[in-house]
Amino acid sequence: MSLAAETRRAADSHPFLRTALRAGIVNYTAAARFLEVDGEIDAVATALRRYAEELSAYDRDARGVRVRMESGIGPVDAGSDDALVSVAGTAFGSSDGDRTAIVATGDVDAAALAAVLKRLLVEGIAATAAAVGGESLVVVVDRLEGANALRAVEGALEAVPVE
Repeated sequence: MSLAAETRRAADSHPFLRTALRAGIVNYTAAARFLEVDGEIDAVATALRRYAEELSAYDRDARGVRVRMESGIGPVDAGSDDALVSVAGTAFGSSDGDRTAIVATGDVDAAALAAVLKRLLVEGIAATAAAVGGESLVVVVDRLEGANALRAVEGALEAVPVE
């Protein structure tokens, strides 16, 4: 197997690295050191750079959504009309609880939810529950994180990666 082929295989085995290569945000020398490829670091870095040039860049899609925040969210009965989100029998909705729901309605899907969760992770905001269905996306966070989560969700939905 050639050094270039081995480098591609190694990069593909680390999805975060492949994503970074597509986004154009890689320090090639550091990535070459990270990968366990037999060869000189500079040669592996060059192979990574060439591989990145072959990969399609991410397109970004701004979503047509309306985002709102709802406070006083907590556990409710899964079948309740107050439930905003239900995951594996655990439901959250209006209940004078200590959480906040960020609700986006409009052009949402699994890719939008993934972008939102990634942005929240980067911002250090933990989601208690999250789901997407129909034209709604819901993320439940700690009440004190509500305003920050709202901004993060809005930002994430302005630039959803398109595969």
